[in-house]
Amino acid sequence: MPLNDEEQRILDEIEARLAEEDPRLVEQVGRTTLSTHLARRIRMSSVAFGVGLLMILFAFASAVWVAAVGFVVMVLSALLVARYTRQLGRDQVRAMQQEGGVSAMLARIVARFRRPVEPPSE
Repeated sequence: MPLNDEEQRILDEIEARLAEEDPRLVEQVGRTTLSTHLARRIRMSSVAFGVGLLMILFAFASAVWVAAVGFVVMVLSALLVARYTRQLGRDQVRAMQQEGGVSAMLARIVARFRRPVEPPSE
């Protein structure tokens, strides 16, 4: 639903005041897209998964409770990665693939998860 003239004027005033008060925030919000935000969260969740794995591998012999915490960290971070990859759209995945680097690798992984599973042929 489009804004009427008065609402648009109020919104423009708010944006102008925000740009005057905090120009760095305006710049950061302007260049951040949903795909970059989700990609950053996926990377952080993947790092947390690795930390959980290391906790299991190195702490299992000495402290079982540390290994249990590591397992919980792994499960929670895997759930977060799955949630964030579902939020990425097909167009966002394609754009990430064209960027290159870690984002392209992440986009290829997400694209593989999005492919429909074919039933086995008989």
